[in-house]
Amino acid sequence: MTDVLLTVGTRKGLFVGRRRQGVWQFTEPCFQAQAIYAVAIDRRGPQPRLLVGGDSTHWGPSVFHSDDLGATWNEPQQPAVKFPTDTGASLERVWQLHPAGPAAPDVVYAGTEPAALFRSTDRGESFELVRPLWEHPTRSRWVPGGGGEALHTVITHPRNAQAVTVAVSTAGVFRTRNGGEDWAPSNRGVSAVFLPDPEPPEFGQCVHKIAQDAGNPDRLYLQNHWGVYRSDDAGARWTDVGGGLPSDFGFSVAAHPHRSGVAYLFPLNADSDRVPAERRCRVFRTTDAGQSWQPLAKGLPEADHYGTVLRDALCTDDADPAGVYFGNRNGEVYASLDDGESWRQLASHLPDVLCVRAAAL
Repeated sequence: MTDVLLTVGTRKGLFVGRRRQGVWQFTEPCFQAQAIYAVAIDRRGPQPRLLVGGDSTHWGPSVFHSDDLGATWNEPQQPAVKFPTDTGASLERVWQLHPAGPAAPDVVYAGTEPAALFRSTDRGESFELVRPLWEHPTRSRWVPGGGGEALHTVITHPRNAQAVTVAVSTAGVFRTRNGGEDWAPSNRGVSAVFLPDPEPPEFGQCVHKIAQDAGNPDRLYLQNHWGVYRSDDAGARWTDVGGGLPSDFGFSVAAHPHRSGVAYLFPLNADSDRVPAERRCRVFRTTDAGQSWQPLAKGLPEADHYGTVLRDALCTDDADPAGVYFGNRNGEVYASLDDGESWRQLASHLPDVLCVRAAAL
């Protein structure tokens, strides 16, 4: 059985789990009392590098890295992510850390609040602000959502280092095809039911998360604030694929690591009732790119359940068969080692789970 690394970021620290020969073990929490909203597992170097966005109420936000799977951690002497003085902005939180694909082996992106994109060319040691997005002409009209104004999703094309897609709450999807020199809103077809005009606007959507298809990097799955969508042209146009779900409200979406057309969601009842849809703990899977959805609940709690899964708290590893993982605000972590067919609980009574990331070792 494949060894797997599982990182669980919570409101009060990071827990690192290892599966060896089928047995799971978790460390004591790292970064105690810090909220961990962002974790990345970068396997492009000679050894895996863990990147963590910590959020200390005393010391402020920072980015840490480990090259020994979390046994020790390093923090740069100077802040890794810092807004230039002329922007008049200060970093509130790192929401996303994303190692770029093999076409850019040392590049790591950071998405932040206030909503901005930073780029590192030294595997996360230091970052620079991507100014063209920060200075986008629509920026003055971006409105923070209930969770703030966050750039929370970064997607890079595995074969084209110049192609980057980001999602901002509540500004929507933006794309560049020239390495960040120019950015265009890419929200065609995505509704914004909370706005007075029912027609999809150019920007202003409340995108919660985007995942990239394993077999077709131009196919994207989007969980919106009301609405589940698919794009087959890298975000230029979006099609509603939420039919067949008990609710199309939710935060998280993840794609299968190997199988094209396969993605996972955790629907919630409503924006005014943010608990599992119909109060049942279920992951929904599509095997046909959103044309249909099947509930996956074998081994999950059968009684009424209230564990909300946040935008980065659902993920897959890259084992075969794939592992699927989620954590919730009840402090529970669940895992499936067979593409979602069956589940087991790995942890309980943790602090609020904010993000999970996993990788085969």
